[in-house]
Amino acid sequence: MRFHQAWTSAAAALCVLSGAAFADVTVSHSNDPSLLMGSQMASLFGAEHQAFDALPEGKLTAMAVGPKVATPVAEKPKAAKADEKAALQNPVLVSYSPEWLMAQPAATGDAQWQCLKTAIYFESRGETLKGQFAVAEVVLNRVDSPRYPKTVCGVVQQRGSGSCAFSYSCDGQQDVMTDRSSAEIAGRIARVMLDGAPRQLTAGATYFHTRAVSPSWSRQFPRTASIGSHVFYRQP
Repeated sequence: MRFHQAWTSAAAALCVLSGAAFADVTVSHSNDPSLLMGSQMASLFGAEHQAFDALPEGKLTAMAVGPKVATPVAEKPKAAKADEKAALQNPVLVSYSPEWLMAQPAATGDAQWQCLKTAIYFESRGETLKGQFAVAEVVLNRVDSPRYPKTVCGVVQQRGSGSCAFSYSCDGQQDVMTDRSSAEIAGRIARVMLDGAPRQLTAGATYFHTRAVSPSWSRQFPRTASIGSHVFYRQP
């Protein structure tokens, strides 16, 4: 009986001691890892807050919005692509009609424009619009050729072997454009051509003459076009 009482007392004491030891482990502030983590996180958040406060407003806005992402462009339908391809292959840049020409901006320009305007006026003002455009093509084709001067004025005023490349420039008369309507048309044609309109009438011609004459070179050069009262040739 005494032994049982002693054993019971010992067991009870052991349980008390074990409970005290367990209590020391679980409630001790010095050994609780969550308190240490909380302290460190508070310190980090404080430093981060100070860093954000130091940033300029524009930088904070950019960080809030985030990086710009390019929006993908929707692919065009096949029909639209076909229309664009057809437009590139068949550009409509010039219409040889009075309505189209007069719808263009009022023509102005420098000395080269004035020289081309004068040549169109005196060489072809009685021709159709195509005939006048064709004369402008001849002048510009010569400018592009290594055989002739490199400017419009140089081409239309060129002289040699006792003759002139364009008869009006050495016929002894003053080059005064008295017909205002024809002069305006010539100026508009000159502007359009100098601005890069296609030369699609004379196939690179550098010569022309009226049907009333037959110069010797016309039997040597290939004929490229016949427009109105003029016949056009390309020098080989």
